[in-house]
Amino acid sequence: MKERSLRVLEFNKIKDRVKEYAITEASREIIDELKPYENIYEVREHIQETKEAVHLLITKGNPPFEGFYDVRDGVSRAAKGATLNPSQLLRIGNVLKSSRNFLEYIKRKEGEEQHRILEEICENIRPLKNIEDQIFNAIVSEEEVSDRASATLYNIRRTLKEKNSSIREKVNSLIRENSKYLQDNLYSMRGDRYVIPVKAEYKGQVNGLVHDQSSSGATLFIEPMSLVHLNNEIKELMLKEKAEIERILSALSSMIYNNKVEVKRNLDILIELDFIFAKAKYGSSIRAIAPEVSADGAFHIIQGRHPLIDERKVVPSTSYLGGDFTSLIITGPNTGGKTVTLKTIGLIHIMGMSGLLIPAEESSVISFYKNIYADIGDEQSIEQSLSTFSSHMKNIVEIINEASSDALVLFDELGAGTDPTEGAALAISILECLRERNCKIVATTHYSELKAYALKTAGVENASVEFDVDTLKPTYKLLIGIPGKSNAFEISRKLGLDENIIHSAKELISSESLEFEDLIQNLQEKSIKAESEAIKANALRVEAEKLRDKYNSKLESLDKMRENAFVEARREAKQLLRDAKDQADEILKNMRELERLGGSSEARRKLEEERGKLRDKLDSTEEKATPSAKSNGKEIKEVKLGMEAFLPSLNQKVVIISKPDSKGEVKVEAGIMKISVKLKDLVVSGDVKEDKKKTKREVSLNLKSVSSSVDLRGMDSEEACYTADKYLDEAYLAGLGEVSLIHGKGTGVLRKSINDMLKHHPHVKEYRLGEYGEGGSGVTVVKLS
Repeated sequence: MKERSLRVLEFNKIKDRVKEYAITEASREIIDELKPYENIYEVREHIQETKEAVHLLITKGNPPFEGFYDVRDGVSRAAKGATLNPSQLLRIGNVLKSSRNFLEYIKRKEGEEQHRILEEICENIRPLKNIEDQIFNAIVSEEEVSDRASATLYNIRRTLKEKNSSIREKVNSLIRENSKYLQDNLYSMRGDRYVIPVKAEYKGQVNGLVHDQSSSGATLFIEPMSLVHLNNEIKELMLKEKAEIERILSALSSMIYNNKVEVKRNLDILIELDFIFAKAKYGSSIRAIAPEVSADGAFHIIQGRHPLIDERKVVPSTSYLGGDFTSLIITGPNTGGKTVTLKTIGLIHIMGMSGLLIPAEESSVISFYKNIYADIGDEQSIEQSLSTFSSHMKNIVEIINEASSDALVLFDELGAGTDPTEGAALAISILECLRERNCKIVATTHYSELKAYALKTAGVENASVEFDVDTLKPTYKLLIGIPGKSNAFEISRKLGLDENIIHSAKELISSESLEFEDLIQNLQEKSIKAESEAIKANALRVEAEKLRDKYNSKLESLDKMRENAFVEARREAKQLLRDAKDQADEILKNMRELERLGGSSEARRKLEEERGKLRDKLDSTEEKATPSAKSNGKEIKEVKLGMEAFLPSLNQKVVIISKPDSKGEVKVEAGIMKISVKLKDLVVSGDVKEDKKKTKREVSLNLKSVSSSVDLRGMDSEEACYTADKYLDEAYLAGLGEVSLIHGKGTGVLRKSINDMLKHHPHVKEYRLGEYGEGGSGVTVVKLS
């Protein structure tokens, strides 16, 4: 990739922003060297790794980099056999801890999304828990070795503490005895030895060794002879402590040396992960996405944003190239955003090809290019005595000499800086030369000749940046397929230029040129209007689809409620009959008991007779509740599995799915339900038409005033779910917007069953636990759609 292009498109500024998210200097060095990769496979892999890191940041939070330092120097010293200091060892221990924690961070649980590339990177991490534990056990801080590092060190320090305590008592005693000879009643230390401050004139009164004197010479710091032996013992213990610490550090350093390959690999992997997550954090900060990468030179950047422009001010712009055209000519007024559009296209491609996410919308596509050439900006060079035109031409010559079919070429104001006629002709020739090589080109220009060239040349397309003449401000919106208009006359008129001057200027321009400019303006206005209408039409289409889906959902719900209503009515009727029969049997049982206790046989006969009458009456009632199939159609003589039949009690067709059992009952499918019915209650399908009017009348009769809550306490899960489902249907039909299901607190089993049912209920818009004053967790409040 050309270094000049990276500089002109300001990729270094992007890298500086990515470095802000890196933890170690080593990762920042990798970012400094970052540039577009050399093949499309690498580009796709590095974009994918950044995308995976973003997903982990969202789902698992920040990676475990706590305490992670750049310890390359310490690892290198240990690999050479050197003894490391406590700080270096502690930081290496943190690296080992971070690398081990990363294995847990990246570990995928059942059902979680795979992170293929990051998982492959972390496969090479080798946990060294033993070394890690020994380092943290031995070293307390970056300057202190722990007493627990070894038994020897513990004993030395304990003895040293005792000796120091003894000598302090001794020296305090000496101070009291010789206080009249002392400058201050305090002891001090000189070279790790306890001394007392004696006035110079009394040095003969205190027997000892002089270690120091004050700057004035008035005070001598004398070690009394009675302390020499104790001071020597302390010094000896301190030397032993130092030697033991050196031995401990050497042992820990040897462990690093013996595992130098694994430690170095873990460190390198953490540095690479730090680099990857820095890319991910930067991408998240600019709301970037992972683009698709094409190999054919075509790109489609949807609502791309220049990442170096303030997010509150940047205007997104959609640009594309490829397919019908490989060259894009962008025209429009100055300060209209042409150069920003050009830089956005180039910088987004460099970012994507370097493995970074791009600031655009989902489904954006970039292309892989071997090289991106950019001739942008004022390149006037005083040192080389080059004019702006000469400097641009020097770059263009280099581009023409090097560019091939797998290159993207960006020209800003191509042909500017010289005579307009010659400049336009030269610009067209340059574009044709590069187009014949199948280079992909995006160029900005003011020349009308280039607009005409794009209109009549296959593979070349016009584009413009929209400009609001009323406000004299650009909208920065890119309009592909429409050449731009300079708007010089309109801008001048808005700024107050005399109308006569503008009229004279127009007379100096050929009528063909004016007509062409007016045509462009008319085309631009129509295109903007068409796009606006298309957006409105699309919004209306989406709204219509939502209404259609809602209507279909309500229809399905009503069908289901109709089926439920019939089944529920029949179930209730049969239950009433069963209850009546059970009650009658219970009465007779009680009467027989009375007979056994002394009743006459005549009484028993009469009781049996009454029971028979009661059963006949109940059977007659059941027949009326369940109309006989014989009265409505032909009775089924031969049962075949899968045959259709009509069930008058439900007023709908059913499918027979079993042979008659000993009770004369068969199983049938009625819509979404499977129920058992008596064969005699079925008739041949086709003999009876469904009485739709009757059905509607029966359903409407079920509509009644519905309470805003239902009490499910004391029911088991199945009964509670059935009751709640039925209640929600009734509440929906009654037009209630919000209802309460009272299930109590208890063990929470009933509440869970109810909530599971609500997740899939067609009438439920949302639900929540009750708040204070609504019943708390003992009540679920449901909003109906």
